[in-house]
Amino acid sequence: MSKTKAAGTTHYEILLIVPNKFTDEEAKTVMANVEKIMTENGAAITHNEYWGKKRLAYEIRHNAYGYYGLFEFDLEGKNLAKIDSLLRLSADVLRHQIVIKKTKSEAELAKAKTIRAKIDAKKAKEDRIKEDKTKEDRTKPAPVYKSKEKKVDLKDLDEKLEGILNADDLI
Repeated sequence: MSKTKAAGTTHYEILLIVPNKFTDEEAKTVMANVEKIMTENGAAITHNEYWGKKRLAYEIRHNAYGYYGLFEFDLEGKNLAKIDSLLRLSADVLRHQIVIKKTKSEAELAKAKTIRAKIDAKKAKEDRIKEDKTKEDRTKPAPVYKSKEKKVDLKDLDEKLEGILNADDLI
């Protein structure tokens, strides 16, 4: 029995970061070059997303920002190491990570869709309740609080102040 993985194609996902030294258009051409490298080495790209410029969690090689790209592809395992080494050697790619992505069956996709619909319906219901409550709060008159302490007249305060200022035993 072989210690390596069985032959056949596997579904992978790669997330890569292009450094901020490029413009947005140049970053898109770098993504196209990466896509070309992958297809030349036998990858069948199934999904491609360009996320644009984002702030990095920490600086990588003095870059605080980077352009993100995500690719999903099918590839035989023997060609994966070649793509990985080509991207590692590329000066145009700041970081990349390749992971195996589990492909979902139609039943799993349908189940996830119904769960998502339930979550969205519950959130919409909570938002409506919250909105109704704020409308009620706006229509209620503001409560009037009465002080328990007796209010002091300004004339009484003036008399007390005069008494303090005229006292001989202050200091």
